[in-house]
Amino acid sequence: MDEKAFYRESQATKKATLNCSYCRSTDEYDLRWLVRKKIATLPRHADERDRAKFAKAMSYMVLLDDKISCKKCRRMFEISGIKTTAFLTE
Repeated sequence: MDEKAFYRESQATKKATLNCSYCRSTDEYDLRWLVRKKIATLPRHADERDRAKFAKAMSYMVLLDDKISCKKCRRMFEISGIKTTAFLTE
């Protein structure tokens, strides 16, 4: 069974304060995240290996953006200082 069967996927935006590496300006940017929330029950066609994987599965978020455009100088800079994966508490 595919790991994606254990989760419901959605997208969310969260604000983060970032520094442009070119003009050194600081501003708030909306970053896109893929949110994967663990479903409540295991799918019916699961075997023992799938049950073990499901027991260990956790809800998490993955950062989709790796570069963003500066609001002041309009140059693309890499997002740094932010973790790309965040586990969610339920």
